[in-house]
Amino acid sequence: MSPQRRTALVSVVAAGVLIVVKLTIGLATGSLGLVSEAIHSGTDMVAALLTFFAVGVSGRPADRSHPYGHGKAEHLSALAEAVLLVGASLFIAYKAIDRLASSGHPEVDAAWYAIAVLIGVIAIDVSRALISWRASRRYGSAALAASAMHFASDLAGSVAVLIGLICVRAGFEQGDSIAALLVALLVLGAAGHLVRQNVDVLMDRTNADAHERARQAIAELGPSVLVRRLRMRESAGRHFADVVIAVPPGAAVAQGHALADEVEDAVQRALPGADVVVHVEPEGHGAALREQALAAALGVPRVREIHNVNVVELADRTVVSLHLKLPGDLSLEEAHEIASSVEAAILAAVPAIEEVQTHLEPLAEPAAGSAPRAADVAQAQAEIAAIVRAATGQPPRELRFLETPQGLVAFLTLGLPPESTLAAAHGRASEVEEGIRQERTDIADVIVHTEP
Repeated sequence: MSPQRRTALVSVVAAGVLIVVKLTIGLATGSLGLVSEAIHSGTDMVAALLTFFAVGVSGRPADRSHPYGHGKAEHLSALAEAVLLVGASLFIAYKAIDRLASSGHPEVDAAWYAIAVLIGVIAIDVSRALISWRASRRYGSAALAASAMHFASDLAGSVAVLIGLICVRAGFEQGDSIAALLVALLVLGAAGHLVRQNVDVLMDRTNADAHERARQAIAELGPSVLVRRLRMRESAGRHFADVVIAVPPGAAVAQGHALADEVEDAVQRALPGADVVVHVEPEGHGAALREQALAAALGVPRVREIHNVNVVELADRTVVSLHLKLPGDLSLEEAHEIASSVEAAILAAVPAIEEVQTHLEPLAEPAAGSAPRAADVAQAQAEIAAIVRAATGQPPRELRFLETPQGLVAFLTLGLPPESTLAAAHGRASEVEEGIRQERTDIADVIVHTEP
């Protein structure tokens, strides 16, 4: 038998003992408060039995008919318990109000043994409420949490009945009926809480705290993971996460799978035991449109270079903007005609794009260059070699200079381990380039080539 079911079975036995004790003493003393508490304990016994069977059902593994498991059986059980509590509270309230409204008050014998029994009942209520609450926290069980709530309200009711009997002994005859009415209100409040809490779970209402913890865990993975959708639900204390992430269209299957594993691990660290499903799809609509627009534009005759292609999604249309480079000796009229052809080609090839904006730029004309004297670049060569050695552990495989109208240009080749990823190689090249630019401000440009 599972620990959850043992806890539920202990609650059943305790509830049975309390029913017999409270009902016997209540009938013997004429105390409506004690009788109402016996009824309350009766609903608790039924609730504990429901919990006992519900925990057994919810613990079954997933099957073909229930691929997400049987965890919601606990929440259905909790709703059934709430219905019982509502019925008991209405009956108790009716009897209490009837006594308070009647002209004569039934005689209540607030005997010492009734008070002693209530003190013992309170001790039992405290122990079983704590046991069920700790078990619900340990196992994440909604049914055990519901039982703990019932036992806590039972404890509050027992305290109210004890105070009512003490008032009767002091001469205030209505104290017992008022205590019974208070028990009814406590039971009704507990039922309302159970209904709200378990309906939220059955309706798959998102737990805001769990959703935020999962979202934050994914965000900490960095900008390489673009979350398109994150949906959460909970059943029997276990979280289920449905995540959709986007990867670059050219990413390999292995890369997408690795990112999905990272997302799954991150969510499970934030929400231990969570069931996480990650769906990977190519980066969006904008990336695909950008590639289609670029291909259409490059197909126009006399187009030499295009850059800064951007796709902007507005409320009513999709707009593409791009920079178009043409020979500088063209007239503005000729350049405008080519730009119009580019715009028309994009609109015809990509129906999803409804507007194209072009920015015209002259192509850089070829400039004469010459090799500088070795003596003039000796110091620059030594400094660049030192920068490359510091970054890669070895000197550049090739280093040469070219004197241009814009200034000195350095061309160098880096040898990197064959197993290096393209991203790592690019990062190392950028590091070398930045180091050279900081050290040698007289160099106009740095061209870094990487090879295995």
